[in-house]
Amino acid sequence: MRNKSHQTARAPEAKAATGNAQEVAESFEEFMEAFEAFKQANDERLEQVESRIGADTVTVEKMNRISRALDEQKSRMDGFVLKGQRPGLTGSAALTVAGIEHKQAFNAYVRSGNEHGLRQHEQKALSYGSDPDGGFLVPDETAAEIGRRLSLASPIRSIAGVQTVSSAVYKKPFAVSGPQTGWASETQARPETDSPTLAELSFPTMELYAMPAATSSLLEDAAIDIDAWIASEVETAFAEQESTAFVNGDGVNKPRGFLDHTIVDEDTWSWGNLGYVATGADGAFAGSDPSDTLVDTIYALKAGYRQNAKWVMNRKTQAEVRKLKDADGNYLWQPPAGAGQAASLMGFGVVEAEDMPDIATDTTAVAFGDFARGYLIVDRAGVRVLRDPYSAKPYVLFYTTKRVGGGVQDFDAIKLVKFGTS
Repeated sequence: MRNKSHQTARAPEAKAATGNAQEVAESFEEFMEAFEAFKQANDERLEQVESRIGADTVTVEKMNRISRALDEQKSRMDGFVLKGQRPGLTGSAALTVAGIEHKQAFNAYVRSGNEHGLRQHEQKALSYGSDPDGGFLVPDETAAEIGRRLSLASPIRSIAGVQTVSSAVYKKPFAVSGPQTGWASETQARPETDSPTLAELSFPTMELYAMPAATSSLLEDAAIDIDAWIASEVETAFAEQESTAFVNGDGVNKPRGFLDHTIVDEDTWSWGNLGYVATGADGAFAGSDPSDTLVDTIYALKAGYRQNAKWVMNRKTQAEVRKLKDADGNYLWQPPAGAGQAASLMGFGVVEAEDMPDIATDTTAVAFGDFARGYLIVDRAGVRVLRDPYSAKPYVLFYTTKRVGGGVQDFDAIKLVKFGTS
C-alpha cells in the first residue's frame, strides 16, 4: 500500500515533467524553423543590397519581424527550460535535527508571526547572521534555493565568479605581475628575483531587498510550501536588481558593474582599466568586413582566458550580430544546439544581458571575456526575512534581504567592443 500510495503521489509530478519536456521540444523546433526563415529573409535582403537596387522595405520589415519573433521564441523556450529546472524544496536532501527545528520555527514565524522558536534556535546556534530586529535567517535550504534560482535567472551571475563570505567586506590580494623568472645553469649564481606586484581588491557587500506580500488565506493554507513561495517571489526582484548592478552599478550602495570602470584602447591597456576594440564606424559595425572587429576582440584576449570566454550583449545587439556573415557566406551567429543551451558567435557562447547598452555612438554594447575570472560576485551568507503585518493591512509583507557585492577582479580577462571611430 505504501509503495502504491507513493507512486500515486508522484504520478502528477511525472506527468508535469513529461508535459514540460514536450513543451521544450516543441518550442525548440519552432525556434529552429524561425531561424531558417530569418536566414532566407536576410539572404534576400543582402542580394538586393549587392544588386545596388537597395534593400526593399518590405523585405527589411519581414526580416525584422522574424528576428523579433526569434527573440520571443528563444525567451519562451528558455522559460520552459527554467521551469523544468525548479524542483520544489520538498525534494531536498535529509535535514539535520537543527535544520528541521529551524525550518519548523521559520514556518511558524512566517505563517503566524510566532518568533519564539526562531529566537531560541538562533541563540542556540550562536549564528553570526542573526539579527532579530532586522529579521531572521531563512533555513539553509531556502537560502540555497534562492541562490540557485538567481544563478539561473541572472545572466552575469551565471557566468561570473561567486564567493560566499561571512563578513561585510571581502578583500582579495591580486598579483598584477608575477616574480621575475629566467634560466640558469647548474653552477651559475642565481640572481635575486623581484617581488610580485600585488593589488588589494575590496568588495563590500550591499543590502538588496524585496518585499513580497501574502494574504492571510495563503499563509493559513497548509498545502502552500512557504519556503518555495518566498524563493519564487524574491527571485525576479533580486535577479533584475543584480543584473543591472553587475553591468552598470556605480558601487554606491550597490555592486560596481564592469562597464563602470575606465575603458581604454586595447593598444594602451593598463591594469585598472578595461581594454576595447573600436569598430571604426560611428554607432555601427564597419561597412566592410564587420566581422574583423569581432575577430580582433577575440584575439585581444589572452589564450588562457579564451577557453572559457563568453560574449555578453543585449537582445537588440544580438539581432544586429545575427545578420553578419564571414568571408565564405556563413552566418557568424549560430542557434543553440539544443533546448536550454546558449547560442554561439564564432564558436563562443552568447549570454543575453538586457542591461547592456544598445548600439549607438561610442557605446560598448558588446563584452567578451572569461567572466568567471574577470568579475567577482560576493555573497554574504544568509538571507533574512522580517514579517510586517501592519504596513499594508490586510496583507502581510515580508521584507526579505540579502547582502551582495561585486566588481572586476581581473582587468585583463574582459574586453569590450566600442561602436566608434576610435
